This record gives sequence, structure tokens and C-alpha cells, in this order.
Amino acid sequence: MRIRKTIQLIILLIFIAFFLSCANKFDINDIDTGDGNVNVGGDTVYVQLNPEWGGFNRPQDVMVGREPFIYVADTDNNKIVMMNLDGEILGTRSIKRPIALAQDYKLNLIVCAQFDTLVNGQNRTFSAVYKLDLVAVSHQIAIAPITRLLPRANDLNRPLVEYTGACVFFNNMFYISRKGPNNSGFVDPDNSLLIFVPNEVSGKDTLVGRVPNIDPLGQGPVSAYDFSSLTSFNSQSIDIIVTLTGGTSFKANWLHYQVTPIEQKYVSNFPPNSTSLVIPNRFERPEGSAIDNSGNIYIVDADKDSLYKFNSFGDELISFGGPDSSNTFNEPYGVAFFNKTLYVADTGNNRILRFILSTDIQ
Repeated sequence: MRIRKTIQLIILLIFIAFFLSCANKFDINDIDTGDGNVNVGGDTVYVQLNPEWGGFNRPQDVMVGREPFIYVADTDNNKIVMMNLDGEILGTRSIKRPIALAQDYKLNLIVCAQFDTLVNGQNRTFSAVYKLDLVAVSHQIAIAPITRLLPRANDLNRPLVEYTGACVFFNNMFYISRKGPNNSGFVDPDNSLLIFVPNEVSGKDTLVGRVPNIDPLGQGPVSAYDFSSLTSFNSQSIDIIVTLTGGTSFKANWLHYQVTPIEQKYVSNFPPNSTSLVIPNRFERPEGSAIDNSGNIYIVDADKDSLYKFNSFGDELISFGGPDSSNTFNEPYGVAFFNKTLYVADTGNNRILRFILSTDIQ
């Protein structure tokens, strides 16, 4: 009996040593909202999983697809990286400066990136949106058929326009966020959400216009002032989580699509100052957002080097990082969630980090 207990103790000690080598638990004092306030939600903290995924060059987005595979916009390496959940690289696709990713329900990949072309005999670079048909080649991303959706020919006279984000809805309609300096005109300002609708007969996507009633330079909670990311819900709605980097005081919000007998438009799901999410000047430069299956909202702020978690009522739950933290990020741009795991594109450190709640550790 004593020998059996000794063996059990040795096994337990080996397990503890192995676990500690695979996960780093944040010190309570390192969990910082980015503004000097600690917010730990009781004893629950996020634990970083090892190893870090490196080899990237300023990755600006990370997404978990519906397969599920993990896709990384490896921006300064000019490629998209496809991995399995263990971080094993399954394939890559060369594409110039990818910055944002989305996937529709047919497993097509939508990418905001760049392309080069000749204009009046001169080489010019434009922001672009592509669609990759992964199913056609059994997810061999390197040879997936690719279609450029934007810019169209008549868009080439707007060289300063940038496409910054994408999100897909339950019916495969999708939005593309656009920003630029020309916002004085009422008809087609640069700062807009563009609407694409799939044609089931032709298999092509049609740009049908832009979302109305969103002020391109708005100072309030419903604004298009330099969108930086879009996130849709995994439900039959067209509500969106948006982040912005322009001059508005409300740089992150849940926009609810409201239908009344008089009109249809997006409104803020939360009145200003009613929750932590919509406190004016709460964020500095939020670059990415995500939603989990419980409706919790995640925001990464590149200037505050922080990640924020809010519940579906907009209340802040757990936030960590910040310039004074030893476990800080360096310019995080992207965040994704799948199966209890958070994935963060830690852009300034050229890596993808993974986190899990301490209460989810088995």
C-alpha cells in the first residue's frame, strides 16, 4: 500500500511539473485594464498556453474558421497561414499585406489585403478585397481559386481608400468596412460599410451599396469614423461589433439593427455611459474584436497593449495587459475565440498567443 501511494505521489508531481511547463498563470497584479485599474473578476484569471506561435512578421489578424482551421494574416510576410488547432502549419497563400479575415458559411475565405496594378503606365498599390474558394481544392490554400471583389475599375480613382474589415452573416451576405479621407460628400463617403449579397445562380457576389444612416465622421456611438474591425454574431441577425480608430469618443460598440414601422437602421445596443463598453474615451486604438458562444465580447487595444472582455450586457469582466504589466502585449491587432481558447495576434511581438480561463483548466 505504501509503495502504491508513493507511485501515485510521483505521478502527481510529474503531472504538476508538466502542467506548469505548458501554461503560465498571470500574477494578480499583472492583470490590468490598461488604465491602471485591476479587474480580475474574483479569482478567475487567464492562463497563457505554451508554446507561443512564432515565425510571423507583424500579423494583424487571427481567425478560427468553421472547419475549424486557424488562419493568420501574416501581414509583413505577405501571406495567409492556415494551421490546425495544434498550431501545425497546413499551408500558406502568398498575398500582399493581408490585414483582415472572415469566412462565409460555404467556407470561402474573405481577405482584406493589397494589390499592385498599372495606372497610366505607372505601378500603383491599392487596398483590395479577395475571396478564396477553399472547398474547390479541398482546402489546399496555396492553389485555391481567388477572385478580387474590390476595387472595381471605377474605384481606381480613389487611391487612398482602405478596406479594413469583413464580417459574414447567416445568409452569406457580408459587410466590408472602408475608410479614407474623402468624407465631405453625402452620396458615397469613404468611411462606409459596403454590402455584398451572394447570387446563388451565378455564384458571384454583388456589391449592392453601403449601409445607410451611419455618419462617416460621427462623434456618437453610431459612427463610421475609420472602422478597424467588424464582427458578426453566429445567429440569424445582422447585429455587429465594431471597432474604430478615428476621432469618435466611442471606439467600440455593439450596433443593433432596429426595424420599426417607420425605418430600419443601426442603433447602439447600449446608451452612452450605461455600461463599461460605451464609456467615452474608453479605448485608444482598438484594432480587433471577437465574440464567444456566450455572447461575451473581446476587444484588443493596440495603443493600450491590452485585451478587454465584456459580457453581453456590456459589463467589463476580465481585462489584462497594459504598459506596466510584465505579461503585456505589444500592439495586439487581432483576437479570436474557439472552444474555450482565446487567440491573440500580438502584432508587435510577431506571434500568436493563446489563453484559457483558469476555471476551464482540467
